[in-house]
Amino acid sequence: MAPRVDIFPLDAMDSGLVQSVTLLLVAILVAVAARRVNLPYTVGLVIAGVVMAATHLGSGEMLTHDFIFDVILPPLLFEAAISLHWDELKRDALPVTVLSIFGVIIAAIVVGFGMMWLLHWPVVSAALFGVLIAATDPVAVIALFKDTGVKGRLRLLVESESLFNDGVAAVLFGLVLSWVERAPGQGLGVADIAKDLLITAGGGTLIGALAGGVAIVIAGRTKDHLVETAVTTVAAYGSFLLAQHFGTSGVLAVVTAGLIMGNVGVMAEHGRNRLSAQGRAFVVAFWEFAAFVANSLVFLLIGLKIGAMPILNQGLAALIVAIGLVQVGRVLTVYPLCLLFARSATMISLRQQHILVWGGLRGALALALALALPGGLPLHNEILVATFSVVAFSVVVQGVTMPALMRALDFLPRRSRQTRESPP
Repeated sequence: MAPRVDIFPLDAMDSGLVQSVTLLLVAILVAVAARRVNLPYTVGLVIAGVVMAATHLGSGEMLTHDFIFDVILPPLLFEAAISLHWDELKRDALPVTVLSIFGVIIAAIVVGFGMMWLLHWPVVSAALFGVLIAATDPVAVIALFKDTGVKGRLRLLVESESLFNDGVAAVLFGLVLSWVERAPGQGLGVADIAKDLLITAGGGTLIGALAGGVAIVIAGRTKDHLVETAVTTVAAYGSFLLAQHFGTSGVLAVVTAGLIMGNVGVMAEHGRNRLSAQGRAFVVAFWEFAAFVANSLVFLLIGLKIGAMPILNQGLAALIVAIGLVQVGRVLTVYPLCLLFARSATMISLRQQHILVWGGLRGALALALALALPGGLPLHNEILVATFSVVAFSVVVQGVTMPALMRALDFLPRRSRQTRESPP
């Protein structure tokens, strides 16, 4: 008898794929357990990751800049963008724009100057940390909204601000990093800043618009829901990778593509949409699943990374300062900027402002930018530890306490409140 030949020997199996499947299995178990104990899913994932790291059942080696940018961010950004109604977004375009642009700048300045003043960090390190930690990523809050049926303006404000300030933070991070990497004596003038902004932000938006437009034209020529969904996948990852290739903002590109495909193809009125009815339903379900997988992997890996990092070696006081400065920056962002609209039709109520402040969690983008920092940067390890500490605090502490805050502010529907408070 001839010896058996394995076409796909086990030794050749991609270890990354094996680890991904294992992590996804753990995420499924965590999801089931989290629902039984009324624990936010993302919080459970981070805790499970820390436990796995402490018991040496896994590592966070997969959590790299390339993994977050090329695998995790596109589905998270695209899934959020295709669900934003353009008409609703236009009504709140001014406050969302102000919070996204000036909010990131204010938060970055507060954190940067605070790190220099309180911890005596060099300007370069403090500036980069301030910018990368300024973007919000309220995944846990939005998941809570979905679970409890919270819709309307509050959800729009939280989701849209998060989407656009991600793009702004990524652009500003690129500007600060280019300033840091310039030769001594070479400043970054106004013309240089304007040029970089135009290329990065304008180029990313243009590529996203082109990708979304082409995808809509192609999808409109078929009624096959599988082909339509495949087109959206190419648009999401293609716009992101193409923008990154040309040195523009991949974040803004995929957000723009998602907004176009969502409003022209997925949510357009009957008779004006370009996708079939079956295609629209399947696209929404597919991207919800893709976002679930991406969130599961990234938050579990965050826990694994945190559990393996010598966080307390950096000093507990320093970590408390970093976490506190991020919270202060958020407070000085939301309340003062919302005052600008206090006497207008776009007024944001104080209750909504409280949710915006405490719901300003940090997540995948901040980690990706921190992991992209050059190794020779002063206080490189300290920046990484501070970033992971802020993310862990925001996901675990803010994520766990958010339901109580929403109940106190009367944002949870009565049925959800009764369900959560009823005995098992």
